[in-house]
Amino acid sequence: MIISRPILLLCVVLIAVMLSVGISSAQEYSLEDFYRIALKRSERIKISEEDLYIAERVKDKAVSVLLPKLSAFGSYTKYSKDKRSSTGSVIQPNDSTSWGIRLDQSFSISGREITAFNISKEGIEKSKYDLYAVKEAYIFNVASAYYDVLRAKKAVEIAKSNFDRMTKHRDAAVIRLKVGEVTKTDVLRAEAELSGAQAELIKSENNLRLAKAMLARVVGLNEDFTIKEPIDSREHIHIVDNLDFLKQTALTERAELKALGLQKKVVQQQVGYIRGAYWPTLSIEGVYTGKNEDPSSTFLNKESIYGGIRLNFPFFEGGLRKAEVREAEAKQRQVELLYEDLKKSISIEVENAYLDFQTQKGVLKSFEDQRAFAMDNYNSVSRQYQFGLANSIDVIDANTLLIASERQLADANYNYQLALIRLQRVTGQMLKTVVAKVQGGQH
Repeated sequence: MIISRPILLLCVVLIAVMLSVGISSAQEYSLEDFYRIALKRSERIKISEEDLYIAERVKDKAVSVLLPKLSAFGSYTKYSKDKRSSTGSVIQPNDSTSWGIRLDQSFSISGREITAFNISKEGIEKSKYDLYAVKEAYIFNVASAYYDVLRAKKAVEIAKSNFDRMTKHRDAAVIRLKVGEVTKTDVLRAEAELSGAQAELIKSENNLRLAKAMLARVVGLNEDFTIKEPIDSREHIHIVDNLDFLKQTALTERAELKALGLQKKVVQQQVGYIRGAYWPTLSIEGVYTGKNEDPSSTFLNKESIYGGIRLNFPFFEGGLRKAEVREAEAKQRQVELLYEDLKKSISIEVENAYLDFQTQKGVLKSFEDQRAFAMDNYNSVSRQYQFGLANSIDVIDANTLLIASERQLADANYNYQLALIRLQRVTGQMLKTVVAKVQGGQH
């Protein structure tokens, strides 16, 4: 079969297109995409979800104690032979069978079982807040890793620009050397600066690979990906510029503080639960039994139903209950101290994040102006060098100033955006904002 030339050419084009699509198949992700993936795949979050599941099962166990226990029993006994009295009545049968149903309920007069049930309900709510706190802390780690990649990516761009500038400067120095305007020292200096720029480019590219690997590990990605630049947060995130209000918001919204507040209630109830051991325990039982023997005796009771009540009151246990109560009271004091300490720590976190936000906000405009001035300065000095009005050292100094200003501006820009997110994190607003964005993006 002979394939015509146009068909062969079309096949080649299609294969080339498919290969190009395969090469550029790296998925692009935004910060919200990374949030969504991390919330689904994070092992730490799944561990905390299992803690919530365990807390729910603890509640099931507490409920089971409040319900009566129903059990059935049965037995069969085979004797070596039957025995009879002198009058002929059966003393021991050949075999005996018994069965029955038993209903038992035991509870403390102090109501310890109800207290344990209430503790289990508080435990579930605490686990929910713990899960919320774990999610919020984890997505902040995702945001930090995301901005580390952006920072590394920007460093690569700056290094490439620096390499290009040093290449042009080296070429200009070679041209001027040929016409006798400069000495070979200028060319050697330019070559040295170009080598340094190339080394910095290699280093920044490797740092970018490492930052992407760290982000992939945090999020849970295995495939290659590209990263989408965020929308300027200055236009899309509103922060109340009031430190006292932010502190109060954090004390109201932080999941860690809510969880510890519930823990205070739990340990207080645990003190009451342990003190309940001083009270007696009441047990109620109802039993149905059936019995059969072969041969049966005249006095065999084949069926019986009975009920019973028992009261158990331990008077002395070697000081065990007293020690347990004191231990529970000490744990209660510990949690109260932890709660107050956490409130102070949260206030400091908010103040630190707020001041960092104000710092980044203040320096960002200055670094933008500095970078513009440095760029104009380099362009001016570079043109002057081409016309012999500046020397090589002037160009290198202008380039060094430009690199420093570009790095400072990039750091300030990403630090500012991360400072906004950190302020949301420390005030307890981050997760609800992220969830709203993720859900909005899905629609």
